[in-house]
Amino acid sequence: MAKQSNPLIREQLSWRWRILISTYFAYAGFYLTRKVFTICKTPLAKEFNVGLDQIAHIWTAYLVAYMVGQFLCSWLGRKWGPRVLLLGGLGLSIVINVIFGFANSYSTFLIFMFVNGLAQAAGWPGCVGGISEWLRAKERGQIMGVWSTSYLVGNILVKAIGGYLLGAYGWRYAFFGCTILTVGTWWLVYFWQRNKPQDVGLAPIIQQEKSEENRTVRASTDEQITLRQYLHLAFNPVVLIMGTSYFSIKFLRYALDSWLPTFLNLQGMDIGRASYYSGIFDMAGLAGAISAGWALDRWFRGQWQILCFVMGLGMVLGYLMVVKFGGNPYMLAVCFGLVGFMIYGPDTILSGAASVQVAGERNGVAVAGIVNGLGSLGPVIQEEVIGQLMKGKDFQTAIRNSNLLTLAMSVAFLLTMVAVIWYVHVAHKKNNALDAKALKTETT
Repeated sequence: MAKQSNPLIREQLSWRWRILISTYFAYAGFYLTRKVFTICKTPLAKEFNVGLDQIAHIWTAYLVAYMVGQFLCSWLGRKWGPRVLLLGGLGLSIVINVIFGFANSYSTFLIFMFVNGLAQAAGWPGCVGGISEWLRAKERGQIMGVWSTSYLVGNILVKAIGGYLLGAYGWRYAFFGCTILTVGTWWLVYFWQRNKPQDVGLAPIIQQEKSEENRTVRASTDEQITLRQYLHLAFNPVVLIMGTSYFSIKFLRYALDSWLPTFLNLQGMDIGRASYYSGIFDMAGLAGAISAGWALDRWFRGQWQILCFVMGLGMVLGYLMVVKFGGNPYMLAVCFGLVGFMIYGPDTILSGAASVQVAGERNGVAVAGIVNGLGSLGPVIQEEVIGQLMKGKDFQTAIRNSNLLTLAMSVAFLLTMVAVIWYVHVAHKKNNALDAKALKTETT
């Protein structure tokens, strides 16, 4: 952790560790009750005697609900606090995944996957909001870089534990096993998570008035805000363009989360090995997320938009390699390791540290939900588009076309980051002019 001028007292440090640990495992738990479906697509298609394009509709139902839920949870989290989101959303998702394990029809999966999307939407804004008032600005990048790996760990656990249970005992046990692990994380959140230091009788860690000058977006930091104040924040150009750039990132990440195990399986790997090898993407992403957080504080001095642009360049290079070597399943898995490293850096920064920094700690839960909500349209589109590409029987051509599509989307991310850099520059220039005018008024 970065060194600070006013060190925290022992009680603040103790509680902060509890917050970081409980929210870390909470979001890993959200993934354990979210991503089992993505490694079970092929066996579920056989179980229900449907094509992969119809299986894609189930995940699309989830993604649509998740997108809608992000905006809902962004508002509710700002109104009720992150703790309510985490306990309610994770608890409901646990129940739904038990239902999946007993499900015997396509329609059951379709209906409850939509409900699960609404429940899962509480996870990220709840976790970001849950830690935002426990971290100071100079340490946010490094700590959140490590903390943001929670969903990578969740993904790796799903593909390792879920993949083992899937290969050894079948898809139902994959759902049951991952869900049982999540129950413990719910209790950890119940006992250890609190919204802010004042909730446990401690002095605030963040001095709100001192961080005002570093914000790109000026928004209310009151405990409760009106709908009008929330909408003013939601429609700020900087927040909207962040969401637009995050659209490309989530398109790419969910395309790989959703389809990479299937692609490797169709190219000759058995289903268990395809699940394991697809984890290379996540393990490389783990290193990318941690490196991005460290670089944000040490090299880029909090300029998250420049860091995201640089990693976007690496992302394009990675996809060029995927297109060139995509015919070999083992080389494909390795190339996607490079892609994972470059994707997860901007992914964790845009939806994490940048969402807190851009409008202040108290608005972190709202901005994270808005950015994630706008970005969540990407997964919806990719699932249906790639599902249509996979509709025929020429899977090799379909996989190549999918790789070309994702290459184009990585270029689109690079272009949107240019727009983000410009909007942030303009916003800072405007804020500096307003501050100078206010100071001149005070002195005269």
